[in-house]
Amino acid sequence: MNAYRDQYATLFKNGQGVTLLAISVDSVAELASWARDSGYPFRFLSDPGGVVGRTYGAYNAQYKLDDRSLFVVDPQGKISHIQQPFREIDATAYTELGKAIEEAAPKE
Repeated sequence: MNAYRDQYATLFKNGQGVTLLAISVDSVAELASWARDSGYPFRFLSDPGGVVGRTYGAYNAQYKLDDRSLFVVDPQGKISHIQQPFREIDATAYTELGKAIEEAAPKE
């Protein structure tokens, strides 16, 4: 998550026309504390039952947690790009993500 925070201004256009939502099975209190303590500029959503993760194939039933899947959703609400799993330690994953965001972003 730190990489998202550190690249937020460039990769996610500082939130202009791009919304980043991190979804986790962690509780609201845990996520709020973590986001506040780490200075994350984006929203965290709590999905303690793993409903969202199951719906999108991002839930690991063995460990009862969501995996590191990443979805880019275009302005019409259609998933336009999936990285599953997201390779958070691979710099090329962020290049791919940046391109996917650019392609999905609203055209001016």
